[in-house]
Amino acid sequence: MTEPKKDVIRETDAEAIRLAKTLIRAARFGALAAIEPGTGAPLASRVGVATDIDGAPLILISMLSAHTGALLADPRCSLLLGEPGKGDPLAHPRISLACRALRLERGSTDQIRAERRYLNRNPKARLYAGLGDFSFFRLEPERASLNGGFGKAFLLDRDDLITGGTLVEEFAGSEQAALDHMNADHRDALALYARHFGRAEGDGWIATGFDPDGMDLAAADAICRIFFPKSLQSARDLRSALVEMAKAGRAEEQER
Repeated sequence: MTEPKKDVIRETDAEAIRLAKTLIRAARFGALAAIEPGTGAPLASRVGVATDIDGAPLILISMLSAHTGALLADPRCSLLLGEPGKGDPLAHPRISLACRALRLERGSTDQIRAERRYLNRNPKARLYAGLGDFSFFRLEPERASLNGGFGKAFLLDRDDLITGGTLVEEFAGSEQAALDHMNADHRDALALYARHFGRAEGDGWIATGFDPDGMDLAAADAICRIFFPKSLQSARDLRSALVEMAKAGRAEEQER
């Protein structure tokens, strides 16, 4: 008699959730799979990616693209995120999100915020973001499958990935001013965050996004996701969190 097959799915814990959020927040591109109208066959394409303040993926796609028509016909889709590094590409973490695509109405509050955050992450997209045939879509995650490496498989639901409540609107009202201030006056602190907390190399880091869980930094094509020591309870807590992280980073570097 053969033994029953062991469950390969691990229990979702805080470490898995953080890895999942890191993969989503740090993504510059992903593989989008939609359902082809008429045939029902999967249709995959590469898309540029950013995230909304709450963690939902954002994409900018042309109405001339086949996958755009597919999403409008059937919003069910999947987004695969996770960049391969050196060696075996299957040995690197990746996450597959089951989503429903929502086209954002041009000029709406959600669309304006999505455009701002997307272009902060992907500034070259300004060349076509304003063209009439391009639209921003928000991909609403319903569940996700995380592969953290060999023998590290997890299933996550929406609540594991998305930040809810009024905190999102708080950040929406003050985020850009905070980004502009940090990028204009505190580039040294941003470099410190990337070096000390993100273990990232290189110079020229700028902040591209703040959210209740952390910050996103970019330098050329590199992205660095940094989490706050603890999630913020108010947008007003952002300044003090950044100051404390800078103090902690400088103190530890001076001790070395």
